[in-house]
Amino acid sequence: MRGAAVADLVAGMTWEVVPLKSLTGEVGNLPANSRVSVTCSPNKTIEHSLDIAESLAADGHVPIVHIAARMVADRDHVRRIAERIAGIDLHELFVIAGDTPDPGAYPDTMSLLRDLLDISSGQIRHVGVGAYPDGHAFISDRDLHAALHEKQVLLADAGVYGHVSTQMCFSAATISSWIRRERAAGFELPVHLGVPGVVDRARLMTMGMRLGVGTSLRYLRKNRGGVAKLLTSSSFNPSRLLDPLAGELDDLGITGLHVFTFNQIGATARWQSSIVG
Repeated sequence: MRGAAVADLVAGMTWEVVPLKSLTGEVGNLPANSRVSVTCSPNKTIEHSLDIAESLAADGHVPIVHIAARMVADRDHVRRIAERIAGIDLHELFVIAGDTPDPGAYPDTMSLLRDLLDISSGQIRHVGVGAYPDGHAFISDRDLHAALHEKQVLLADAGVYGHVSTQMCFSAATISSWIRRERAAGFELPVHLGVPGVVDRARLMTMGMRLGVGTSLRYLRKNRGGVAKLLTSSSFNPSRLLDPLAGELDDLGITGLHVFTFNQIGATARWQSSIVG
């Protein structure tokens, strides 16, 4: 049963891709009709991510665009984003605060979500938001907890389906204990487990630092012995993090898998095939 539960998650996983040049040569390795999460890079624009989403949709995939609140200038910019979302016929988004040091009118996820859901007039039916079992480099655990529960209320009040996707954490025990604490405090949204794909160790480190997962990578450095067990040869093996949680998936409310490919899609596709056949 545990094997079947893991296989189901892997079969329906979301592939996170990064809007960099390396994506061009790898996007053809995506399995047909994949759910593809397109990140929002501070070095690009939200519109650039929407361009990629439009291309993915034309190829038969289901794109989910990241909208970084701190990259949105003002309410008029929200309106233009909403029009583009409707034009591509997107119904699911992933909304994050982002790391842009000088935000526009929206310094955090909540402030953007209020306007985006209002302006989109029902176009957006599903919103994913981030969660940090391993903590955040610049936000206290207390504030993270409060924001998570506020987002749950906002989405419920708007009648929008929601989920949280955990940001990179290399400890299954940390993920499990964090979810159990939040569940005990009344958090009910489904959890999508965020794990790296089959990514070579050097790329995991360098891309991770660029993309704001320094907290988890500090965990990696401090716990080399334990993390070494998660690495196969010179690459990360997602199964080493997923398998220890297999028996708790239902109990924890983990309903999805969000895989950070860092654009190494081909290797991750081979791993997926080895799990689901």
